[in-house]
Amino acid sequence: MPDIKHFNPDIVLDDAIQVFWRQGLPTTGIQALVSATGVSRSSLYAAFGSKDGLYAAALDRYIAQHSTPAFAALSSSTAGLSSVEEFFAGLIEVRCAGPVAGWGCMVTNAYAGPECGDPGIRTLLEEHHATLESAMRAALATAEELGQLQPDHDLDASAAVLATLAYGVNLRSRAGAGARTLTDTVTAALAPLRAHASPQEPPPQ
Repeated sequence: MPDIKHFNPDIVLDDAIQVFWRQGLPTTGIQALVSATGVSRSSLYAAFGSKDGLYAAALDRYIAQHSTPAFAALSSSTAGLSSVEEFFAGLIEVRCAGPVAGWGCMVTNAYAGPECGDPGIRTLLEEHHATLESAMRAALATAEELGQLQPDHDLDASAAVLATLAYGVNLRSRAGAGARTLTDTVTAALAPLRAHASPQEPPPQ
C-alpha cells in the first residue's frame, strides 16, 4: 500500500466519503477505510491524525463538492420560486435514484448521529446550515421582487422552514420514502408562499 508520500489526499478523501456517507462514522472501521482507499492504516493516521480526523476532512470535502455548488446556484438564480423548486427536484433525484440512492445526505446523517457532538464537526454542520438558509432566503427575496410571494411574507422564517425541509427530504429518502411522496411534500410546503393569481378582467362590453 502507498505510504504518506505517495498518495493523493483528495483521491483518498473521495474514497473515504463513499464509505462514511453510506455507513456513518460510528459503524465504519479503519479497515474498511484502508480497503476503500488502498492506503495503509499508518499512512492514514499520519495524514489525518485519526479516523475522526479523516471523517472531518471527508465531510468538509463533501460539503465543498455537493452542497456549496448547489447553494451558490440557488442563491444566484434569478428565477425566484422556480429555483427553489429546481433545488428540491435535484435533491430528490439524487436521493431517490442513481448510485447513491438511499444514502441520504452526509451532512444530515451527521446531524442525526453522534458525530455532531464533536465541536469541529458541529462547526462544519452549523456553517453548512447557515449557508443553506442564506441561499433559501436569497431565492425567496428574488421571488418577492418578482411578485411571486404572498404579501407581507416573513422571508427569514420561510427560509428557515425550507432549509429544515431539505433535511427532512434527506432523512425521509434514507428511510425509503419515494420521489413522488417527497415531491408532494415540497409542493405542499411551497403552496402557502405563492401569490394568488390575479383574476382575469372581464372582457370589454
